[in-house]
Amino acid sequence: MSDLQNRNMNIQWFPGHMTKTRRYIEKNIGLVDIVAETVDARCIRASQNPDFDRLLASKPRLMIITKTDLADPDITSRWLNSFSKQGRQCVCVALNTGRGVKEVLPAIRSVLAPKLESYAAKGMKKTIRMMICGVPNSGKSTLINSLCGRRAALAQDRPGVTRGGQWVTLSSDIELLDTPGILWNKFEDMQSGLHLAFTGAVKDDVVDIETLALELIRTLNTKYPSALGLRYGIDTASYSEPLEIYEAVCRRRGFILRGGELDYERCAKIMLDEFRAGKLGRISLEAPYA
Repeated sequence: MSDLQNRNMNIQWFPGHMTKTRRYIEKNIGLVDIVAETVDARCIRASQNPDFDRLLASKPRLMIITKTDLADPDITSRWLNSFSKQGRQCVCVALNTGRGVKEVLPAIRSVLAPKLESYAAKGMKKTIRMMICGVPNSGKSTLINSLCGRRAALAQDRPGVTRGGQWVTLSSDIELLDTPGILWNKFEDMQSGLHLAFTGAVKDDVVDIETLALELIRTLNTKYPSALGLRYGIDTASYSEPLEIYEAVCRRRGFILRGGELDYERCAKIMLDEFRAGKLGRISLEAPYA
């Protein structure tokens, strides 16, 4: 019997380059007119960096909700309704299909409309300078590449790829300053830490992925009880514990080592990869409180 049930999950990840990113944002915030913040549609609450309220307080902000094609559309709609009531401006983007990308630049201009109208009234043309920020693996680089129609930024499905800021021309009137993904010093709410780890915002090599996979099973079994059964061809209702489901998936996929021991690590990697790729269905880990 595995000791997985007895392991505790403690997720904290704030490497040195994130401190540099925070300083970089503080140094360059005065150069831009607006900040676009990318958040992952599957965990909108968790992927809003609380440090941004202080770091970006001096500038207008546009929230760009990415990966909407991987999230539960009903819950995304509830989030949009909640943000609308708060007066927050948002754009939804499906990065795999490009849906919504064309709405981003018009939304930027809309947020800055009073400023742009003031410049126009004086016969001046304003070049908008925007900064884009977000937690790691929130889709910033893929979004930038989609906006400018070329490989302007490194884009990989893992955190920590973008290491330094860079200016990118998006259109004749908009320039963008890219920044690396940044988390915060300590997750006060471990549920947020779990959700960020599930979606790949925290590097897999700094967490116990076997325990992470078990927590994912526990979460999905509560929120989307049919998801695992449909993907892996097992009757999840016949198992009373998440570990039993984990072991059933191992056997179903043939993840068995010599001597009959289950290969929990391989199963964890596959399960996490498939969740992140949307192969378990369109899943949202969080819903708005009201």
